[in-house]
Amino acid sequence: MTALRTTGRPGLEGYSRAAKIAALGLGFALFASGCSGGDSGTESNESAAPSSSSADAAGAVSCPENEGGKGTDPGEKGDPSAVPASTVTTDAPLKIGTLLPTTGELAFLGPPEIAGTNLAVEEINAAGGVLGQPVEIIHRDSGDTQTDIATQSVTNLLSQDVSAIIGAASSGVSKTVIGQITGAGVIQFSPANTSPDFTTWDDNGLYWRTAPSDVLQGRTLGNYIINCGAQTVGMIVLNDAYGTGLATNIRSSVESAGGQIIAEEMFNEGDSQFSSQVDAVAATDPDAIVVISFQQATSIVPLLTAKGIDPAQLFFVDGNTSDYSGDLDPGTLEGAQGTIPGPFASDNFKESLLEIDPALKDWSYAGESYDAVTMTALAAEAAGSTEGTAIAAELQGVSADGEKCFDYAGCVTILREGGDIDYDGYSGPVTFDENGDPTEAFIGIYQFDADNKPVPSRSEEGKL
Repeated sequence: MTALRTTGRPGLEGYSRAAKIAALGLGFALFASGCSGGDSGTESNESAAPSSSSADAAGAVSCPENEGGKGTDPGEKGDPSAVPASTVTTDAPLKIGTLLPTTGELAFLGPPEIAGTNLAVEEINAAGGVLGQPVEIIHRDSGDTQTDIATQSVTNLLSQDVSAIIGAASSGVSKTVIGQITGAGVIQFSPANTSPDFTTWDDNGLYWRTAPSDVLQGRTLGNYIINCGAQTVGMIVLNDAYGTGLATNIRSSVESAGGQIIAEEMFNEGDSQFSSQVDAVAATDPDAIVVISFQQATSIVPLLTAKGIDPAQLFFVDGNTSDYSGDLDPGTLEGAQGTIPGPFASDNFKESLLEIDPALKDWSYAGESYDAVTMTALAAEAAGSTEGTAIAAELQGVSADGEKCFDYAGCVTILREGGDIDYDGYSGPVTFDENGDPTEAFIGIYQFDADNKPVPSRSEEGKL
């Protein structure tokens, strides 16, 4: 391993691609809407200015024709049977805990995330494990911010000497336990936290994530809405770190493109009545309405459509872009759209996940979860240790500036033969910066069908 990998989170000297991205001010390669290239974080975007004739008399937006979206695999995988034996072994196997939601408002995200972690562990162990030992994984529920489940789960995981904890999905939940985890010298590696606050969190270099900050998702969605023809936008927003962070960046993008946020109504976690928020937003007659929520969308959407809101005017985010076929009447959401960070799941990846959990019907953050486990294992190999702090010191290094590889078997073969690696996974290039954030990421745009299921809609990669 190079000297650059021995000092925790080093600077980006030598990482020419990452340095170039950082110099341009955003730190992401934008995989954005099919309407236009994304906002690069600047204060203006004249090319995204709305057309005065784009929204019809009824206020409905007119987005480009659905092009569909097909997932792609990151690259050729290695041969598990050909992986050379590790020259460094350990008596203490790598133990990974998960803190992912099986209850609470984000419980729909738990199954794909858990399946992603289990698939990664299965592949790692098929290739001989880490440092001569099979990896162990221990699953615990994160709950949501209305419970103390996460604290109890973390206490249990730490008592079992895990080196890393994958989770939580909710930024709000992660904020309640990040000190407990990183203070114990254990890595917290979230596949789905998007709050910008984590970029500068005092985490001893132990917090990492494979999902991009909401700076990217919010500005991408804001640009998409404007370029679909909306000039006025209303928002119904969950009043927590996740919701307000997204709302801030949507507002920035909409206003810098010449649009207006004409209504922004808040609600709190645990609320069950949303009539006042819906009434207030609908009364302003916006061209488009953004719903930033979790499962509360099942209550909010019927109230909006009862007010005559066309589903095509509705835009969702990753917290609520989900399968509502069992929750809403057929056609309720047909034409609505939503964003989810990450590439579209490929058919091969879906098939592998279904072998782990045949009941899966949602793929959100499965790739990010798979990558978090795989990169933790590779960093342990690079460190020659299962200590959390030693693993963390290698995570940035295995993500960049080496030979491209795309799974544990292929990457660990290079490491054990004395090489340097640049892991690219199912969530994208995953090149980390010194804060543990990915410097390149993808945003997928999904459109709801007549069964209220989100299907891949459009994708366009913007390059910096």
